[in-house]
Amino acid sequence: MSIGYILLITAAILFSIGIAIILARRNLIRIIIGMEIAATGVNINFIGLSLLKNPYLIDPLAHTIVIISILLDGALIGVALAMTLVVYRKFRTLDVDKIRKLRW
Repeated sequence: MSIGYILLITAAILFSIGIAIILARRNLIRIIIGMEIAATGVNINFIGLSLLKNPYLIDPLAHTIVIISILLDGALIGVALAMTLVVYRKFRTLDVDKIRKLRW
């Protein structure tokens, strides 16, 4: 089994864990953590697929896409945490169901 297939299996596991956390949890912080885990799975998937294409040649396009994705994920998490802080200050809870009920 090549390293590309191992990375693809790892990426699928991480993506599945991230989606499960997003769907199962009701806390905003845990949902943000689930988004990060899923994004990490996607990044590993890009690298794994580039290794399957040619295992002896490093594809700079896949690495460039992953670096840009990491930068965008960092910005997304910064904005999401800032919004979470505002929501907590306004509603005094991070439970998604309670925030949804307080909306109207």
